[in-house]
Amino acid sequence: MSSVFVKSLVWFLLTLAVCLTGSAITNELRYRFAPGRHDFFSRSFSFQLDRARNAYETGGRAALQEYLDNLQTFMPGSYTLLDSHGRDLLTGTDRRAEMKRIAPPSIWNPLPRSPRTSIAWPTHDRRYWLVMDMPTPGVAPRSPVPFWLWIALATTVFYYILAVQLAAPVRTLEQTVEKFGRGDLRVRAASKRRDEIGNLARAFNVMADRIETLLTAERRLLQDVSHELRSPLARLEFAVELARTSPDRERALDRIRKEVGRLSTLVSELLQVTRAESDPDSRNLDIVELTALLRDVVGDCSVEADARKCRLVLHAECDLALRGDRELLRRAIENILRNAIRYAPEGTPVELRLERSVAKASLFIRDYGPGVPDESLENLFKPFYRVETDRSRTNSGGGVGLGLSIAQRAISVHNGAIVARNAQPGLLVRVDLPLLPVATEVSTA
Repeated sequence: MSSVFVKSLVWFLLTLAVCLTGSAITNELRYRFAPGRHDFFSRSFSFQLDRARNAYETGGRAALQEYLDNLQTFMPGSYTLLDSHGRDLLTGTDRRAEMKRIAPPSIWNPLPRSPRTSIAWPTHDRRYWLVMDMPTPGVAPRSPVPFWLWIALATTVFYYILAVQLAAPVRTLEQTVEKFGRGDLRVRAASKRRDEIGNLARAFNVMADRIETLLTAERRLLQDVSHELRSPLARLEFAVELARTSPDRERALDRIRKEVGRLSTLVSELLQVTRAESDPDSRNLDIVELTALLRDVVGDCSVEADARKCRLVLHAECDLALRGDRELLRRAIENILRNAIRYAPEGTPVELRLERSVAKASLFIRDYGPGVPDESLENLFKPFYRVETDRSRTNSGGGVGLGLSIAQRAISVHNGAIVARNAQPGLLVRVDLPLLPVATEVSTA
């Protein structure tokens, strides 16, 4: 009995048996002890006996015969009035032996279930007895067992359907969990129920989504690390060997220091990617004022812009507020801005423009550089993707190819969107973020 279906069905059948038995016992007791039930028959017989006695005592045999004939007309049967010695008062016949064979009326069943009924009913002083021999009225009551069987059958059928409705989705969910446990991370419980079983299926789907996200991020991190560490480690190994054999040890050490810094940057950005895809509950959500955040980012990037001999221009008419992780948003915007600065020609501006629509904030970041080939636009936010074919570039124009990927994932976990297009000249990146229902607008200086 390990099945929920079998257990529920057995418990139902036991409950049904107890209920039917209790109903039968209760009905019998209620019928037997019903107030006035025995009184009805006793009063009816006593009334007939008193009328017969009065007729005999007041009018003799003729009056008694007339009364019994009238009684027989309305209630078909044979009626005889006897004295205390069992003698028929009309014919004088001795019927004592017959009276001994007639059972006294039962409290439980005054009218026995037989084709004919014989009852001897006495007066209180037992001077007279009324013997009634009459056919049992109507048809004997049928047994209640067939009715109970019909009720049991009908309720069992309906409960069987209910049990199937309860057990089937549980079995389906069990199969889904087994598939998920065997490694099929994309399997989900397809349930539209609005009861506890549906809530359980949806809770499993939420859990499966989070587990899939975490495992996918972990696998991607391992793949990205194994892929990207090959070249720096190979160059580092070469630089170490060169430091052992080359007379210019200082140059070799500089090369080693440069490769170590590159590895440190790569690991840091890989951790940022993993954090962007980690458990949503681990993020620090707060009210973020975008204009203030943009000013901080512009201030931090101004040194790098000055080194590139370009300038940063921020256009923001009002302060827009949203709920999110401030550091994650800062990292995303900073990565987009640094990418624009990296490709901005000398003496050109890098523009940041913040606009508001009905329910979202739109941030536009544009440089006036060479842009990217149109066929590369859709791949621009993929991890480790760079437009340059030489992935080992180490000059200021190249990175490890994770900045825009981090930005895209950070914006995605905030239910936003990020797209890039060529502005001719330059590249324009647009970031859309949902605002709070009631945004706080603060005039900017």
